[in-house]
Amino acid sequence: MLAIQFDCFGGPEVLTPVELPSPVPGPEEVLITVEAVGVNFADTHQTDGSYPMADSFPLIPGSEVVGRTPDGRRVLARVTGGYAQQVVARQSAVVEIPEELPAAQALALLMQGLTAWHLLRTAARLREGEAVVVHAAAGGVGSLAVQLAREFGAGRVLAQVSSPAKAELALRLGADAVVEYPLERKADVVLDAGGGPLFGPALHSLAPFGRLVTYGNASRAGFPQVDPALLHQLGVSVVGFRLRHALAAPGATSGPLKELFGLVAEGRLKPVTGASYPLTEARRAHEDLLARRTTGKVVLVP
Repeated sequence: MLAIQFDCFGGPEVLTPVELPSPVPGPEEVLITVEAVGVNFADTHQTDGSYPMADSFPLIPGSEVVGRTPDGRRVLARVTGGYAQQVVARQSAVVEIPEELPAAQALALLMQGLTAWHLLRTAARLREGEAVVVHAAAGGVGSLAVQLAREFGAGRVLAQVSSPAKAELALRLGADAVVEYPLERKADVVLDAGGGPLFGPALHSLAPFGRLVTYGNASRAGFPQVDPALLHQLGVSVVGFRLRHALAAPGATSGPLKELFGLVAEGRLKPVTGASYPLTEARRAHEDLLARRTTGKVVLVP
Protein backbone atom coordinates (compact mmCIF):
# COMPACT_ATOMS: atom_id res chain seq x y z
CA MET A 1 0.00 0.00 0.00
CA LEU A 2 0.99 3.66 -0.39
CA ALA A 3 1.72 5.61 2.79
CA ILE A 4 3.36 8.90 3.78
CA GLN A 5 6.26 8.47 6.17
CA PHE A 6 9.00 10.53 7.80
CA ASP A 7 12.21 9.27 9.40
CA CYS A 8 13.48 12.51 10.95
CA PHE A 9 11.91 15.65 12.35
CA GLY A 10 11.55 18.64 10.08
CA GLY A 11 9.18 20.65 7.94
CA PRO A 12 6.89 19.38 5.19
CA GLU A 13 9.94 18.33 3.18
CA VAL A 14 10.47 15.26 5.39
CA LEU A 15 7.14 13.72 4.31
CA THR A 16 7.92 10.95 1.81
CA PRO A 17 5.61 8.60 -0.15
CA VAL A 18 6.59 4.95 0.43
CA GLU A 19 5.24 1.50 -0.36
CA LEU A 20 4.56 -0.60 2.75
CA PRO A 21 2.85 -3.91 3.52
CA SER A 22 -0.81 -3.61 4.43
CA PRO A 23 -1.37 -3.55 8.22
CA VAL A 24 -2.81 -6.60 9.94
CA PRO A 25 -5.53 -5.98 12.53
CA GLY A 26 -5.07 -7.48 15.98
CA PRO A 27 -7.70 -8.46 18.56
CA GLU A 28 -10.46 -5.86 18.90
CA GLU A 29 -9.17 -4.05 15.78
CA VAL A 30 -10.57 -3.61 12.29
CA LEU A 31 -8.88 -2.99 8.92
CA ILE A 32 -10.09 0.13 7.09
CA THR A 33 -9.57 0.90 3.41
CA VAL A 34 -9.18 4.67 3.45
CA GLU A 35 -11.46 7.01 1.49
CA ALA A 36 -10.02 10.24 2.94
CA VAL A 37 -7.59 11.30 5.66
CA GLY A 38 -8.00 14.40 7.80
CA VAL A 39 -5.10 16.86 7.99
CA ASN A 40 -4.76 18.68 11.31
CA PHE A 41 -2.34 21.30 12.60
CA ALA A 42 -1.27 18.70 15.14
CA ASP A 43 0.17 16.66 12.25
CA THR A 44 2.65 19.46 11.51
CA HIS A 45 3.72 19.51 15.15
CA GLN A 46 4.20 15.74 15.08
CA THR A 47 6.31 16.08 11.95
CA ASP A 48 8.59 18.81 13.30
CA GLY A 49 8.97 17.20 16.73
CA SER A 50 7.29 19.96 18.74
CA TYR A 51 4.82 17.45 20.19
CA PRO A 52 6.41 15.00 22.65
CA MET A 53 6.17 11.44 21.35
CA ALA A 54 7.31 8.06 22.57
CA ASP A 55 7.29 6.45 19.12
CA SER A 56 10.45 5.68 17.17
CA PHE A 57 11.16 6.40 13.52
CA PRO A 58 9.95 5.90 10.88
CA LEU A 59 6.50 7.38 11.54
CA ILE A 60 3.28 7.79 9.57
CA PRO A 61 1.28 10.89 10.62
CA GLY A 62 -2.50 11.15 10.66
CA SER A 63 -5.08 10.63 13.38
CA GLU A 64 -8.43 10.34 11.57
CA VAL A 65 -9.85 8.63 8.50
CA VAL A 66 -13.07 7.92 6.69
CA GLY A 67 -13.10 4.56 4.99
CA ARG A 68 -14.70 1.19 4.59
CA THR A 69 -14.39 -1.99 6.63
CA PRO A 70 -14.12 -5.45 5.06
CA ASP A 71 -17.84 -6.04 5.74
CA GLY A 72 -18.75 -2.91 3.75
CA ARG A 73 -19.50 -0.43 6.53
CA ARG A 74 -18.55 3.20 5.88
CA VAL A 75 -16.89 4.50 9.01
CA LEU A 76 -15.18 7.44 10.68
CA ALA A 77 -12.28 6.41 12.91
CA ARG A 78 -9.59 7.74 15.20
CA VAL A 79 -6.32 6.07 14.25
CA THR A 80 -2.56 6.33 14.32
CA GLY A 81 -0.71 6.29 11.01
CA GLY A 82 -3.65 7.62 9.01
CA TYR A 83 -1.70 8.93 5.99
CA ALA A 84 -2.04 5.60 4.17
CA GLN A 85 -4.29 3.63 1.85
CA GLN A 86 -5.13 1.19 4.65
CA VAL A 87 -5.08 1.51 8.45
CA VAL A 88 -6.17 -0.45 11.49
CA ALA A 89 -8.34 1.06 14.20
CA ARG A 90 -9.64 -0.07 17.57
CA GLN A 91 -13.23 -1.22 17.28
CA SER A 92 -14.09 1.25 20.06
CA ALA A 93 -12.71 4.15 17.97
CA VAL A 94 -14.91 3.45 14.94
CA VAL A 95 -18.24 5.17 14.22
CA GLU A 96 -20.49 4.17 11.33
CA ILE A 97 -21.52 7.13 9.15
CA PRO A 98 -24.15 7.63 6.41
CA GLU A 99 -23.22 7.04 2.79
CA GLU A 100 -24.42 10.53 1.82
CA LEU A 101 -22.25 12.40 4.35
CA PRO A 102 -19.21 13.88 2.55
CA ALA A 103 -15.95 12.52 3.94
CA ALA A 104 -14.50 15.98 4.60
CA GLN A 105 -17.54 16.99 6.66
CA ALA A 106 -17.36 13.81 8.71
CA LEU A 107 -13.64 14.32 9.32
CA ALA A 108 -14.24 17.92 10.37
CA LEU A 109 -16.47 16.67 13.18
CA LEU A 110 -13.94 14.28 14.66
CA MET A 111 -10.74 15.83 15.99
CA GLN A 112 -11.61 19.42 15.12
CA GLY A 113 -15.28 19.18 16.02
CA LEU A 114 -14.49 17.51 19.34
CA THR A 115 -11.81 20.13 19.99
CA ALA A 116 -14.23 23.01 19.38
CA TRP A 117 -16.93 21.36 21.52
CA HIS A 118 -14.60 20.71 24.46
CA LEU A 119 -12.94 24.13 24.19
CA LEU A 120 -16.29 25.78 24.81
CA ARG A 121 -17.96 23.27 27.11
CA THR A 122 -15.12 21.68 29.08
CA ALA A 123 -12.29 24.24 29.10
CA ALA A 124 -14.01 27.63 28.85
CA ARG A 125 -17.24 26.53 30.55
CA LEU A 126 -19.10 29.02 28.39
CA ARG A 127 -22.12 30.63 30.03
CA GLU A 128 -25.23 32.10 28.43
CA GLY A 129 -24.71 35.60 27.08
CA GLU A 130 -20.91 35.69 27.30
CA ALA A 131 -18.69 37.28 24.65
CA VAL A 132 -16.30 34.91 22.88
CA VAL A 133 -13.30 35.72 20.69
CA VAL A 134 -12.19 32.95 18.34
CA HIS A 135 -8.66 33.18 16.92
CA ALA A 136 -8.07 31.58 13.49
CA ALA A 137 -11.84 31.74 13.04
CA ALA A 138 -11.77 30.48 9.44
CA GLY A 139 -9.69 27.40 10.24
CA GLY A 140 -10.85 23.86 10.92
CA VAL A 141 -11.42 24.30 14.67
CA GLY A 142 -12.17 28.01 14.55
CA SER A 143 -14.92 27.77 11.92
CA LEU A 144 -16.72 25.21 14.07
CA ALA A 145 -16.09 27.12 17.30
CA VAL A 146 -17.72 30.25 15.84
CA GLN A 147 -20.88 28.30 15.06
CA LEU A 148 -20.92 26.29 18.28
CA ALA A 149 -20.39 29.38 20.44
CA ARG A 150 -23.56 30.82 18.94
CA GLU A 151 -25.34 27.48 19.35
CA PHE A 152 -24.27 27.25 23.00
CA GLY A 153 -25.69 30.66 23.86
CA ALA A 154 -22.85 33.16 23.50
CA GLY A 155 -24.04 36.76 23.52
CA ARG A 156 -21.37 37.95 21.07
CA VAL A 157 -19.08 35.90 18.84
CA LEU A 158 -16.02 37.79 17.61
CA ALA A 159 -13.59 36.51 14.99
CA GLN A 160 -9.86 37.12 14.65
CA VAL A 161 -8.56 36.21 11.17
CA SER A 162 -5.60 36.83 8.87
CA SER A 163 -7.20 37.97 5.60
CA PRO A 164 -10.31 39.69 4.17
CA ALA A 165 -11.51 36.44 2.59
CA LYS A 166 -11.33 34.67 5.94
CA ALA A 167 -13.12 37.59 7.58
CA GLU A 168 -15.96 37.19 5.09
CA LEU A 169 -16.18 33.48 5.86
CA ALA A 170 -16.24 34.04 9.63
CA LEU A 171 -19.08 36.55 9.30
CA ARG A 172 -20.99 34.17 7.05
CA LEU A 173 -20.66 31.47 9.72
CA GLY A 174 -22.29 33.69 12.31
CA ALA A 175 -19.60 35.86 13.87
CA ASP A 176 -20.95 39.24 14.93
CA ALA A 177 -17.78 41.07 13.95
CA VAL A 178 -14.15 40.66 12.98
CA VAL A 179 -11.86 42.23 15.56
CA GLU A 180 -8.29 43.24 16.20
CA TYR A 181 -6.65 44.00 19.53
CA PRO A 182 -7.18 46.00 21.63
CA LEU A 183 -10.90 45.23 21.77
CA GLU A 184 -13.43 48.00 22.17
CA ARG A 185 -15.31 45.90 24.73
CA LYS A 186 -13.87 43.23 26.99
CA ALA A 187 -14.49 39.54 26.24
CA ASP A 188 -15.35 36.71 28.60
CA VAL A 189 -13.65 33.91 26.64
CA VAL A 190 -10.79 33.85 24.14
CA LEU A 191 -9.94 30.66 22.25
CA ASP A 192 -6.29 30.89 21.18
CA ALA A 193 -4.65 28.38 18.88
CA GLY A 194 -1.67 30.51 17.97
CA GLY A 195 0.24 31.56 21.06
CA GLY A 196 2.91 34.06 20.12
CA PRO A 197 2.06 37.74 19.56
CA LEU A 198 -1.72 37.48 20.07
CA PHE A 199 -1.46 35.90 23.53
CA GLY A 200 -0.62 39.05 25.51
CA PRO A 201 -3.19 41.35 23.88
CA ALA A 202 -5.84 38.64 24.26
CA LEU A 203 -5.08 38.27 27.95
CA HIS A 204 -5.44 42.02 28.51
CA SER A 205 -8.73 42.04 26.58
CA LEU A 206 -10.51 39.77 29.06
CA ALA A 207 -13.21 41.02 31.40
CA PRO A 208 -12.91 40.11 35.09
CA PHE A 209 -13.36 36.35 35.52
CA GLY A 210 -12.59 35.91 31.82
CA ARG A 211 -10.85 32.79 30.51
CA LEU A 212 -8.16 32.58 27.85
CA VAL A 213 -8.07 29.00 26.59
CA THR A 214 -4.75 28.18 24.94
CA TYR A 215 -4.80 25.07 22.76
CA GLY A 216 -1.97 25.41 20.27
CA ASN A 217 1.18 27.13 19.07
CA ALA A 218 0.33 27.66 15.41
CA SER A 219 2.47 30.79 15.30
CA ARG A 220 5.53 28.67 16.18
CA ALA A 221 6.60 31.70 18.26
CA GLY A 222 6.21 29.97 21.61
CA PHE A 223 4.27 31.17 24.61
CA PRO A 224 5.04 34.22 26.74
CA GLN A 225 5.53 33.72 30.45
CA VAL A 226 2.32 34.14 32.44
CA ASP A 227 2.80 36.13 35.62
CA PRO A 228 0.41 35.03 38.41
CA ALA A 229 0.51 38.58 39.74
CA LEU A 230 -0.89 39.81 36.41
CA LEU A 231 -3.69 37.24 36.55
CA HIS A 232 -4.44 38.44 40.08
CA GLN A 233 -4.46 42.06 38.94
CA LEU A 234 -6.72 41.42 35.93
CA GLY A 235 -8.93 38.89 37.69
CA VAL A 236 -8.66 36.42 34.79
CA SER A 237 -7.45 32.89 34.16
CA VAL A 238 -5.47 31.00 31.53
CA VAL A 239 -6.65 27.47 30.76
CA GLY A 240 -4.43 25.01 28.91
CA PHE A 241 -6.24 22.50 26.69
CA ARG A 242 -5.22 19.33 24.87
CA LEU A 243 -7.85 17.14 23.31
CA ARG A 244 -6.31 13.90 24.51
CA HIS A 245 -6.87 14.97 28.12
CA ALA A 246 -10.51 15.79 27.43
CA LEU A 247 -11.15 12.50 25.64
CA ALA A 248 -9.87 10.49 28.61
CA ALA A 249 -13.14 11.14 30.47
CA PRO A 250 -16.02 8.65 30.04
CA GLY A 251 -18.45 9.75 27.33
CA ALA A 252 -16.18 12.56 26.15
CA THR A 253 -16.26 11.28 22.55
CA SER A 254 -19.60 9.59 21.98
CA GLY A 255 -21.82 12.24 23.60
CA PRO A 256 -20.31 15.29 21.88
CA LEU A 257 -20.08 13.48 18.53
CA LYS A 258 -23.76 12.54 18.75
CA GLU A 259 -24.61 16.19 19.39
CA LEU A 260 -22.38 17.40 16.55
CA PHE A 261 -23.84 14.95 14.03
CA GLY A 262 -27.33 15.94 15.17
CA LEU A 263 -26.61 19.64 14.64
CA VAL A 264 -25.31 18.93 11.14
CA ALA A 265 -28.37 16.81 10.31
CA GLU A 266 -30.61 19.69 11.44
CA GLY A 267 -28.67 22.20 9.36
CA ARG A 268 -27.60 24.18 12.43
CA LEU A 269 -23.88 23.36 12.07
CA LYS A 270 -22.11 23.53 8.72
CA PRO A 271 -18.58 22.10 8.68
CA VAL A 272 -16.38 24.12 6.35
CA THR A 273 -14.58 21.88 3.91
CA GLY A 274 -11.37 23.13 2.36
CA ALA A 275 -8.78 21.81 -0.04
CA SER A 276 -8.46 18.16 -1.02
CA TYR A 277 -5.01 16.84 -1.98
CA PRO A 278 -3.85 13.50 -3.34
CA LEU A 279 -2.15 11.47 -0.61
CA THR A 280 1.13 11.77 -2.51
CA GLU A 281 0.93 15.56 -2.06
CA ALA A 282 0.86 15.52 1.74
CA ARG A 283 3.92 17.75 1.71
CA ARG A 284 2.05 20.45 -0.24
CA ALA A 285 -0.94 20.15 2.09
CA HIS A 286 1.32 20.83 5.09
CA GLU A 287 3.01 23.73 3.29
CA ASP A 288 -0.34 25.36 2.54
CA LEU A 289 -1.61 24.78 6.09
CA LEU A 290 1.50 26.35 7.63
CA ALA A 291 1.34 29.30 5.22
CA ARG A 292 -2.30 30.01 6.19
CA ARG A 293 -3.45 29.34 2.64
CA THR A 294 -6.25 26.99 3.73
CA THR A 295 -9.68 27.35 5.28
CA GLY A 296 -11.86 24.72 6.91
CA LYS A 297 -11.15 21.01 6.79
CA VAL A 298 -8.18 19.88 4.68
CA VAL A 299 -8.09 16.25 3.52
CA LEU A 300 -5.85 13.81 1.69
CA VAL A 301 -7.33 11.31 -0.76
CA PRO A 302 -5.44 8.05 -1.49
